[in-house]
Amino acid sequence: MGTTIPLYQVDAFTGEAFRGNPAAVCMLDAPRPVAWMQAVAREMNLSETAFLLPEGEGYHLRWFTPTVEVPLCGHATLASAHILWETGRLKPDVIAQFHTLSGLLTARKVGNRIELNFPAKTVEPAEIPERILKALGVRPHSSWQNDHDYLMEVENEDIVRGLQPDFNILRDIPSHLFIITAVSKNPGYDFISRVFVPYNGIDEDPVTGSAHCYLGPYWAHKMKKAVFAAYQASERGGELRVRLQEDRVILGGQAVTITRGELMV
Repeated sequence: MGTTIPLYQVDAFTGEAFRGNPAAVCMLDAPRPVAWMQAVAREMNLSETAFLLPEGEGYHLRWFTPTVEVPLCGHATLASAHILWETGRLKPDVIAQFHTLSGLLTARKVGNRIELNFPAKTVEPAEIPERILKALGVRPHSSWQNDHDYLMEVENEDIVRGLQPDFNILRDIPSHLFIITAVSKNPGYDFISRVFVPYNGIDEDPVTGSAHCYLGPYWAHKMKKAVFAAYQASERGGELRVRLQEDRVILGGQAVTITRGELMV
């Protein structure tokens, strides 16, 4: 029958099945070509597929959307750590170490949550091109940018929830993330957001850990505090705990395994 590779699907940033952001986790025993990993990610057709390969005391970790490799992904990292502990590849008290395009990332178990240690990212004031604003259907009262990532704050939560972007336009605009955020009207959360990544093959990302590397520092500056409860208001929805720690962002969330299987090679 040939070689098989363990393959899992995990809902991340949720404690409830069929919510949060689904990610595939592929456990490699040897390096694989980029074209092969991209083909697997396209076959999985999820916002991210993570590929883990043992390396030293940790794992080499790469993330692929159905169309491209990305430099940083939160939910698929959380899903990967979850699988390492759930399958016994790591003991519960051992910190997971991941060697990635964004440097060394770590994860640890804290009660029923997983905490990811990610780099904090900042944005600068920016004028958003009119074409993007029309496609998103927003008029932000503040707009920011870092390279090809955009962050826009709008007046209230209802605007965030009501967005209906024109993805046919946005797919042609080279951008990794369009992040739309507002103060939450739910007292259980500090802020909410939605994130669109059409250029990378994901019209709307259900829950985006990497976007909160921007959102944490942004709201810390505005709200003058360092710990947040955040909600990403996609159709599936997801919850994150966000904590600023010097030049890092600690992202906390739960995960649920949905399927376990084997990839036939």
